Amino acid sequence: MSHSPADLLITGCTVLVHDDQERIAFEQDAAIVVRDGRIESVSGAAETTATGLAALEHIGALEHIDARGQVALPGLVNCHTHAPMVALRGLAEDLPTEEWFNDVVWPVESNLTEKDVELGARLACAEMIRAGVTCFADHYFSMDTVAAVVAECGMRAHLGEAYFSSQGPQGREKSLEFALRHRGSVDGRITTALAPHAPYTVTDADLAATALLALEHSLPVHLHAAENRDQTHTSLARHGLTPIEVLDRAGLLATDLLIAHGTGIIDRDLPVLERASGRTAVATAPRGYLKFAWPDTTPIRALRALGIPVGLATDGAASNNSLDVWESMALTSLIQKSTEGDPRWLRSRQALHHATLQSARAVGLGDSIGAVAPGRRADIILVDLTGPHTQPVHDLAATLVHSARSADVRTTIVDGRVLMRDRELLTLDVPAVVRELGDRLPALVDRSHGRRIQEYDT
Repeated sequence: MSHSPADLLITGCTVLVHDDQERIAFEQDAAIVVRDGRIESVSGAAETTATGLAALEHIGALEHIDARGQVALPGLVNCHTHAPMVALRGLAEDLPTEEWFNDVVWPVESNLTEKDVELGARLACAEMIRAGVTCFADHYFSMDTVAAVVAECGMRAHLGEAYFSSQGPQGREKSLEFALRHRGSVDGRITTALAPHAPYTVTDADLAATALLALEHSLPVHLHAAENRDQTHTSLARHGLTPIEVLDRAGLLATDLLIAHGTGIIDRDLPVLERASGRTAVATAPRGYLKFAWPDTTPIRALRALGIPVGLATDGAASNNSLDVWESMALTSLIQKSTEGDPRWLRSRQALHHATLQSARAVGLGDSIGAVAPGRRADIILVDLTGPHTQPVHDLAATLVHSARSADVRTTIVDGRVLMRDRELLTLDVPAVVRELGDRLPALVDRSHGRRIQEYDT
């Protein structure tokens, strides 16, 4: 351990840790030392606090957080979202999927300007920071603008410039150029992916070209596929293949692939996924499935049996109304119990595993985030469990998953930098964003032009 002062010392907390079998455990009355954006040590308070507090007395730059009564967790990861779509929150309600896209969302998205995307991204990042999300995987348009917001606000992000085949070759080329230009930027806080929209909006030829580009440039791919069972049935009727089999034929299962939703994954897809030569992961966003009245959810139990990570997500706030991964964690556990008819699945510790290590792996960051452990990036949240709704604590994992709320997150830290302390955002001005976005809303939501950027017809 270095004798120079640490950047950040967190004392008195209970820390969620993973043992060598990745089982969830909790270390009481612990201290976390952060140096140069990484976790240097996680140890008993008696071992570290005296040194840390002595340093505090002499070095004003050393930051100390007294976290008694709080739990330190790895920062949450939103494994699939469209952050700027917070500007459309509540605009398209109580509609089937096809009408939601064709009648409201895609006509409104044809109005989007870079300024709208910027303001939406700022509001989304503020919402996520306040909810303990330190990293998000975004799949949208004008992503240079989103990258600039990420750089400024201090979050971590996995970004992809979305494209449809209707844009012509330049859509795919723009996605590649963005990914190459931004990967590893802002001290590694931004990673990138190629981002074809979905098999029903991107041709087989474009999917195959994307796979080749991904392999050539060592880039992952992030797309929607088998979002619901209707898409799978339509794909079988039209092509004789499921959406997962379409991806396989295009060569995308040889890439590092993040599949959004996957509620339409069926039994015949499982051996296809099992023999994939790339690293495949799935992101589940259960609130939206309930809202669209989809009869199925992501088959987590079957995917876990294949060793496929399933990360937690919210999708965009236009469909989910929220970017609250904390809620996604609780809903995932509850819906899995109902779907499987088994109250022993998904247990609280399993849900926490999905929220931490599995979500980190889903976005390709399984070696650097997802755990509070020496050597990992210092993406940490502190959760206050002193409220009446979280007391008494008989089972800490159950309290975190089923009783705690995103509003219980007191402090959010990314790369050792405090982005929110005691519920105060330090890197974003929400009232200013809300005012400016409000002024722009009439032009943004106008649908009188009759245009839409795409047709939803799976």
